[in-house]
Amino acid sequence: MNIQIRRYQDSDKPQLIALLKRNIPDYFAPSEEADFAEYLDRHLEYYFVVEVDSIVLGSGGVNLTEDRKTAKISWDLFHPDSQGKGLGSALTRFRIQQIQAIDGIELISVRTSQLVYPFYQKFGFKTKAVVKDYWDIGFDLVQMERPLHHPIDNPQQSE
Repeated sequence: MNIQIRRYQDSDKPQLIALLKRNIPDYFAPSEEADFAEYLDRHLEYYFVVEVDSIVLGSGGVNLTEDRKTAKISWDLFHPDSQGKGLGSALTRFRIQQIQAIDGIELISVRTSQLVYPFYQKFGFKTKAVVKDYWDIGFDLVQMERPLHHPIDNPQQSE
């Protein structure tokens, strides 16, 4: 399996919208399609596409807070058939490395749902808040954070 993570290009948008639709209603609410399209058009800062053997199978981004002290992991999505095969982990590790190269960042946050938060726990994220039915009915917001540098990033230092 040849995994490539690259910067988002405008030409990726139709494929990514199609991937999002494949994840509705299991992981995203129908109302989030318009939000994602607007994010790609107006709000992305650092957004990456995951390809396997030149086929787009996922994506995810990073945005910075106004004070540039917190990096926010944003809009992770993957083809349903590729979930659980390490692509999300590869993209998350890649983004954490990218974030660590940005001066001034102290914290990494992610806003996710009750369906996915255990995935982020594997990377050292801790739940800070939960808001029931935030995204839509049945889609709770789980706000998570972790320090920029975490022992999980370099297991040799935590021994």
